[in-house]
Amino acid sequence: MQIAGCGALVTGGASGLGAGTVRRLAALGATVTIADVNQEAGAALAAELGERVHFIATDVTSAEQMQAAVAHATAVAGALHVLVCCAGVATAERTLGKEGPLPLERFARVIAVNLTGTYNAVRLAAAAMARNMANDEGERGVIVCTASIAAFDGQVGQAAYSASKAGVVGMMLPLARELARHGIRIASIAPGMFDTPMLASLPEAAIAALAAQVPFPPRPGRPAEYAALAQHMIENPMLNGETIRLDGALRMAPR
Repeated sequence: MQIAGCGALVTGGASGLGAGTVRRLAALGATVTIADVNQEAGAALAAELGERVHFIATDVTSAEQMQAAVAHATAVAGALHVLVCCAGVATAERTLGKEGPLPLERFARVIAVNLTGTYNAVRLAAAAMARNMANDEGERGVIVCTASIAAFDGQVGQAAYSASKAGVVGMMLPLARELARHGIRIASIAPGMFDTPMLASLPEAAIAALAAQVPFPPRPGRPAEYAALAQHMIENPMLNGETIRLDGALRMAPR
């Protein structure tokens, strides 16, 4: 899929990995819509990047708000060709803590945003993409989702987060098989430790411990490095149904 001239929608695009992706897609000539709950940051980024970048306040767990975001992205660009799902929340809570079992609603909230919210965006964006004219490769759209290495080696306290991201990984192949008939590809990135507000929300001791474990480069990843892989996934027609770790060879310890 050629990025220049395409219409793109980035959930969670106001900060972190999403903002890095918005910047890269806009620089490559896409018309980009930021969908995020953070209205102040989203509007500021859109204003900074110019007339081809738009913002719409969106909670990915809402069918109505996500549909409005897809409709907006389609309208401002003429068609929706690319979806990048970066909206997510991270928690570090033990199942059995000092106050007893983790309240079920806190587990459900992580699943709702990270897994159900991703699926909500995918299903609605795919419906819009299926109406596009196919390019020379037969493509009508490309979807990039965000998993995590926690899907494979989650730490103590990450039961909810790991489950949500493992669900994203598990969706990739069946969705790729289903959407193939429409000329839509889907794949996901599993980041390791990246310099984002989500990482900053973890305890300092957890951040330091993770940083010490990255073999090379021995530092957090940068949003621009995530965006570079997202760009490659969009542009490479053979990437489909797969999850790629982007982690500097980090394998997380139990805690």
